[in-house]
Amino acid sequence: MLATTGWTAVRGHAATGDARSRSLQSWLHGSIGGRPLPSPGSGPDVLARFFGSLTGAERDRLAERYPLVVGNLNGAPVSLRYRANRVALDRAREVEKHRMGESGLTPVGRREAGRRMHRFESLMGDGRQILAFDPGGAGRVAEVIGDLDRAERVSVVVPGVDTNVLTFEKTQRAYTAPVGMARSLHAAERKASAGTRTAVIAWDDYTTPAGVGMDAATGKLAAEGALRLRALVRALPGTSPVSLFCHSYGSVVCGVAVRDISPRVTDVAVAGSPGMRAEHVSELGTGARIWAMRNADDWIQDVPHLEVGGLGHGADPVSPGFGARLLSARGADGHGGYFEPGTTSLANFAAIGVGGSAEVVCAKGADACADGLV
Repeated sequence: MLATTGWTAVRGHAATGDARSRSLQSWLHGSIGGRPLPSPGSGPDVLARFFGSLTGAERDRLAERYPLVVGNLNGAPVSLRYRANRVALDRAREVEKHRMGESGLTPVGRREAGRRMHRFESLMGDGRQILAFDPGGAGRVAEVIGDLDRAERVSVVVPGVDTNVLTFEKTQRAYTAPVGMARSLHAAERKASAGTRTAVIAWDDYTTPAGVGMDAATGKLAAEGALRLRALVRALPGTSPVSLFCHSYGSVVCGVAVRDISPRVTDVAVAGSPGMRAEHVSELGTGARIWAMRNADDWIQDVPHLEVGGLGHGADPVSPGFGARLLSARGADGHGGYFEPGTTSLANFAAIGVGGSAEVVCAKGADACADGLV
């Protein structure tokens, strides 16, 4: 149950005694106002009722005392998670600052501590809304662009390999990192439908493969990520439709997740995909529309699209036989260029995100890709 609510018992990327694990153990033995705290594995409805029964001061006390628990609880109020994660980031920053002064730290270790410290400072910037944060191992993080509580449409950007707390945002090639992707998509959605309240989540709250080695060739990390993605969607506030925008290995995560995801997910769009762990869209077992795109110079096209003995991720989502709605990626450059402003790929994502069909541009030879879009 812990895994399905976003807490996973398998933490291969972090030591057993890390800060989040210690916070969780403390939470399990804690109380508020004489009442025991609920299991973090409880469903989002149970957790929402618990937090709804507390006073504002009690909620703030829990966020201050257990920031790495409250900030990651699916079911806790969104604004409270933002506050808790700000506390957690501040404490994580102080840890890295202290590490930089340790005499036994190697120059490489000191440089790494400095990079992490500066990243945590950046994530604490004014107006930033951090929905999930875990400093353990390579780090995990999710950020909301827009007003999630009031959104009429929600989009979730699911990135691929080599995404962690240090690569969550980039100064150079900003639109190849989750934060840049999400900000670009949010701006494009507002342009596509100024009257629609939208929120976009840059979601790197799963352990991604490091490089294109064995982890990237199997579905193990995708299966673990899919549990967390389902838990995120199930706990989103309101009832607004949700669209998933899945890049590279993120499309493997989405392919696994969509088989048993909330019906709120109406659309899944993949770009630069190595496969969705399926040979045909019918195997995904979902009523959500499946969209796919790939530009002509994306190196992913040279990856074998098959699955043999657990290696590989199935059919090519842009192949006609797969059955996805094929979108134009005109203007996108290489494997990471799909969210670049001014591209047809981004405009297509935005049209899907706001629920409109007029601006969707199909891939050449796929003129019927928008049929049935409402």
